[in-house]
Amino acid sequence: MTAAGQTFSPVAQRGRWERLYLPLVTAGALATATLALRLRDPHDSGSWGFCPSQVLFGVSCPGCGGLRAVNDLTHGDVVGAASSNLLLVLATPVVAWVFLTWFLGAWQGRSRTPRWLVSPAFSTAWVATIVVFTIVRNTPVGAWLAP
Repeated sequence: MTAAGQTFSPVAQRGRWERLYLPLVTAGALATATLALRLRDPHDSGSWGFCPSQVLFGVSCPGCGGLRAVNDLTHGDVVGAASSNLLLVLATPVVAWVFLTWFLGAWQGRSRTPRWLVSPAFSTAWVATIVVFTIVRNTPVGAWLAP
């Protein structure tokens, strides 16, 4: 980006707390949601409402079972979480790594976004994985993936 003939990095020009604002707000929101799921058990039918795709079409969406999976993870029950939503459990370490990379980049004043994360190939593979997961979990062969 150029301004008055100078090249600068928008990330480095801002102060540390200004750079950390969005990662900290994101972490706070995730922590609050996780705590809420820990305290109010989504395994109780209807405690957090019902999935619209399940109610309207009888189909488990890729997020179905996600609340139960987060609740199970907060109790240390990885097998139970995988039983509720395997895709969420498998994605959690990757999401945590991406978040930590984002936070460290903001702390250090430089963008540390992995190139593969913003590549069209990764986006395509991720969308394809979600579509295949959704289709398989709604067939008899993948019934074990249903929440």
